[in-house]
Formats: sequence, structure tokens, C-alpha cells
Amino acid sequence: MAMAKDDRHPLLRVLFEAGLYKRSQGRIARQATFAVLAGSVVLGCWRLSYQLVQFGSLWQFLLPMALAAVGVWICFRAINFPQFADFLIAVEAEMNKVSWPTRDVLFRSTVVVMFTIFALAGILFLYDVIWKSLLSAMGIG
Repeated sequence: MAMAKDDRHPLLRVLFEAGLYKRSQGRIARQATFAVLAGSVVLGCWRLSYQLVQFGSLWQFLLPMALAAVGVWICFRAINFPQFADFLIAVEAEMNKVSWPTRDVLFRSTVVVMFTIFALAGILFLYDVIWKSLLSAMGIG
């Protein structure tokens, strides 16, 4: 069976569309994902502008701004790519099923974890001191 022309490169087709895929579903997950992806692109372009100082102000500002615009557009279109958007919609649906702890339970659990970490660090420190003194007494360390 022959493939339709539009099905050969679905990513290229989605990149040049203007519509949103399943607009009202998974909004929070999609917005958060877009913010992180776009922030990474803009931060990378900002750092690139510092590397282009020796080429003059035109290249220092124009190239990173153009790359940032293209990168943000690709990020926006990527979250509307059907397979990725469906994944983000499913993630948000699963996150809505999670039973989140109360503030008091979270605080008590955090205290227990921190106490355990410090206790284990202290035990490992004691083991290190004991082994170091034993090995140096034997003339090895």
C-alpha cells in the first residue's frame, strides 16, 4: 500500500501548520513543557551572543535573535506534534490521579529523610576515620 504524500514527513508538516492539536487537553503539561524547552533555547541563544562578540554587534545580536525565534517556534510546534501532545495529555491525566501529601506529612517525611542522610554521613565519616587510623598505625596509609 502506498503512503500518502503528507504522511512521509509528519514532523515537517506539523512544523509549518498554524493550528493547535487537541487545544483544550493537557494544557498545564504542555505549557510547562513549552516553557522549559523555549527557556532552554533562549538561554542557549543568549550564551551564543557572548561568544559572537568578536564578530561585531550585527552578528552578536541578529544571529542569536533569529535562532531564538526559530527555536521557540520549533518548541511551540513540537508540543503540538500529535504523538508528543498525546503523551503530554496522558501525563497530565496521570498527574491528576496522584494523591498528594498534606503539608504536615510532607514536612515530617522531609525531616525523616534529612535525619537519615545525616546519620548515614556521620556513620561513613566514622568508618573513614577508623580505617584511616588503623591503616596509618600499620604503616600502610
